[in-house]
Amino acid sequence: MSEKKLKVVIVGGVACGPKAASRIKRLLPDAEVTIIEKGELLSYAGCGLPFYLSGEVHDYKELMCTPAGVVRDTHFFKMVKDVTVLNQTLVESIDRNKKAIKAVNTLSGKAIDIEYDKLVLAVGGTPFIPPIKGIDLKGVNFLSTIDDARKIHDEEKNLKGKNAVIIGGGLIGIEVCESFVKQGMNVTIIEKMDRVLPALLDPEMAYHVHNELQANNVTVLLNDAVVEIKGDDQGNVKSVKTTKTEVPSDLVLIAIGTKPNITLAKQAGITIGTTGAIAVNEFLCTSDPDIYAGGDCVQNIHLVSGKPIYAPMGSTANKHGRVIANNICGKESMFKGVLGTAICKVFTMNVARTGLSEQQARDEGYDFITVLNPSPDKAHFYPDAKLIIIKLIVDKKSRTLLGAQIVGPGDVAKRIEIVITSITNGAMIDNIANYDLAYAPPFSPAMDNIIHAANIAQNKLDGIGKSIPPVVVKEKMDINEDFILLDVRSPQEYEEIRIDDTRVKLIPLGKLRESLHQLDKSKEIITFCKISLRGYEAQRILEGAGFRNVKFLDGGIVCWPYKKFVK
Repeated sequence: MSEKKLKVVIVGGVACGPKAASRIKRLLPDAEVTIIEKGELLSYAGCGLPFYLSGEVHDYKELMCTPAGVVRDTHFFKMVKDVTVLNQTLVESIDRNKKAIKAVNTLSGKAIDIEYDKLVLAVGGTPFIPPIKGIDLKGVNFLSTIDDARKIHDEEKNLKGKNAVIIGGGLIGIEVCESFVKQGMNVTIIEKMDRVLPALLDPEMAYHVHNELQANNVTVLLNDAVVEIKGDDQGNVKSVKTTKTEVPSDLVLIAIGTKPNITLAKQAGITIGTTGAIAVNEFLCTSDPDIYAGGDCVQNIHLVSGKPIYAPMGSTANKHGRVIANNICGKESMFKGVLGTAICKVFTMNVARTGLSEQQARDEGYDFITVLNPSPDKAHFYPDAKLIIIKLIVDKKSRTLLGAQIVGPGDVAKRIEIVITSITNGAMIDNIANYDLAYAPPFSPAMDNIIHAANIAQNKLDGIGKSIPPVVVKEKMDINEDFILLDVRSPQEYEEIRIDDTRVKLIPLGKLRESLHQLDKSKEIITFCKISLRGYEAQRILEGAGFRNVKFLDGGIVCWPYKKFVK
């Protein structure tokens, strides 16, 4: 008598589901694996949709291909993977007692009953739909699937020179913004928070992204909310009304977030977590030992805070698929959690972040310091060296990293990945400062940016470097505190760009020792230069001369996110 084959049913395609199916068939070739997908298309790179809209990906089918150029459709999965695919099929219910699902073909209406030994929920998430009047007008779009992208792509053909409004300044909104600009559209982003990418970046880092958007003729409306989308008598969108203004529009993209698909799990009595997504353990098993879940429908554990987090990401969904498959096939595998890592491109600006933001660290009760380090991503003399600004959040007690944010036209990916590895492995700042990173002028400075940032952190933790963040300096200005802003740059640099404030006093660093008599020891002195390397030197010189209330401005004038005089 032959051994009973393992029957695995996977609900959902795109990333997690197909990844789990493929891995199961590699580990257990005799397993009977069925994927049920409600849409027509099975497996595609959803994160590539903005680049299809921009024209960088010429054909949406490229998002469905393997690296060898083979389309990952139902035929591919059957012939290559020996996986049965039921697309355009909607799962209506799960009978956990009978270990069976009920589904219906959305074209024919035919009912389908399938039994399982193990069930995988990879049902993803859906765009959050706000209760805004006019949301059903023609020209109002979401971007979640290839069908969504194709719809927008077809409309764009006739929209050159017309107006696009993006509601939401998060990752999707920012990435699609560039796509619309490349199509020749006039773009406005409306964000209810005080900055773009509010879930990812602290204010002083988001400032640089804001400037990049404006430099590319994108209108950014902050601290504003949409109250209505207005249409013409033909049912086409014509404008977006906010709490402050009204913006003409021929196309609207709503990109205010994603929510997990939990309806099926909830109906089956599977535990839903505190984030509103499906709760899973470290093996990605739900509260039912025979049902696993992964991708955008589940919550993860944050590796720094140890708390549940909802952080939908295509890379995470693929990892989930592999871990789920391993565990179904008896190969114990754990998924410990995520850091909320994200990276994106905003025209010529690169943006990356991981771990906790400053506000999140504060909310979690950490005692921490921050570091701002602006510097070129390659040796300063190398022809295409470009600026990047690193912000580190460092726990005072453990001297370990809590998080990082990096922005700039230079290479941010290399540095954020060093941070990710360090946080994951609990490395102290002191370890990072001595990493044997690869060096040659075309790739990095002799002291890589992340090592330099770690050195700054060491100085601060050891009480040698004493700094003050730009936001605190601005608060002091606003309440008219009496202090000295000591600019130690050259007169030429001062004439080209400067902080325009009566408290600013210019004394070049080379003349500081002979000019100490010009400074009032009773006042707080905040030193700065272009990137505060000289500002730090000035702080040490003044402390050595007996000044007791001296700090340098974090990041110097490059990181000053407020109004500056520019020649």
